[in-house]
Amino acid sequence: MLTAAEARKNAPLWVRLLLPKDAPLYQRNDALFGWLMAFPALLILTVFLVIPFLMAFVVSFTNQRLISPNPAEWMGLRNFERLLSVRAFTLEPERDDSGAIVYQDGGIVYPRLRNFTRKNPNYPELDGLREFTSWQSGDNRTVILVADVVFLRALINTLVFASVIAPLQGGLALLLALLLNQALPFINVFRAIYFAPVVVSMVVVSLLWRFIYDGNNGLLNNLLGILSFGSFQPVDWLGNPYTALPAIMAMSVWQAVGFHMVIWLAGLQTIPASLYEAASLDGAGGWQKFRFVTWPGLRNTAVLVLIVITIQAMGFFVQVDVMTRGGPLDATQSVVYQAVQRGYDKQDIAEGSAISVILFAIVFVISMTQRYLTRERR
Repeated sequence: MLTAAEARKNAPLWVRLLLPKDAPLYQRNDALFGWLMAFPALLILTVFLVIPFLMAFVVSFTNQRLISPNPAEWMGLRNFERLLSVRAFTLEPERDDSGAIVYQDGGIVYPRLRNFTRKNPNYPELDGLREFTSWQSGDNRTVILVADVVFLRALINTLVFASVIAPLQGGLALLLALLLNQALPFINVFRAIYFAPVVVSMVVVSLLWRFIYDGNNGLLNNLLGILSFGSFQPVDWLGNPYTALPAIMAMSVWQAVGFHMVIWLAGLQTIPASLYEAASLDGAGGWQKFRFVTWPGLRNTAVLVLIVITIQAMGFFVQVDVMTRGGPLDATQSVVYQAVQRGYDKQDIAEGSAISVILFAIVFVISMTQRYLTRERR
């Protein structure tokens, strides 16, 4: 039988680099077997994830078109500057010859914004910017100007979507897991029912819910009309800018809550029953058991669920593509939808790559922040 030193000496170079130098022979064999088992997955991830991202990172600094006879040129940070340019500008009211503020139709008259954002030599930094939002500040009007209104709207929608979905979906999944983590008759049937939407394609689910949300004869409007005895007025849920994104949120929670419920269930079943028995002997009630036994035992599971939900929410695309196509009035635009639309529909692969890099940076920062805030404290 070979010793550890002989095995290391006769092994190939890549094996010697992967295996610990001073490990016993049986541990070295286990490590080698583990790397061999992981190699197919690592290869697939490298070919279809790591390499494409590195290519997108390089392309984001160019003006590469998807189909173009012209060679790509190096643009530096210009794509990122155009996507992320945001400026605040204050408009002062117009005044008459006496210096008094001019009013028209009961409101203050301001200079046209185009006078400042269209080739004005006094304001070159505002050239080409467009109004995103504005508000009144005393007699002045403060305007937020951006270079890309649609992308900023998509970024805000994505952040709002993730900030709502993460606690709502995670909390509902935990509640379902607590209800189903009991020895009750037919409990496995209920687990299967709640998990069923997860195995259905998101495209199919989106099509189904598009019919449910239909403004004319949709199931939701009909049901609300029956419950209100005909007093409810039908709503075009996906055609109204104020209801379109919340409607997609509700559908997304329904579709994926079963997946995270299973993860919570797995975490619940790792908590020893003896801890609950000891808590009962100490006179702990249901809430105290959850607070001091269940929740501390689910710390690692909570970190996993929170990060997974956030990553999935930041990358939502199918719902938008199938149900609203980003409308109405850009109310359901998402970052991934914009990356795909610009990269393939508009054939601007450089800008689509820049959007993908920005999304990666945001998700990375959010995930690391969540990991830090939920870390184990001594």
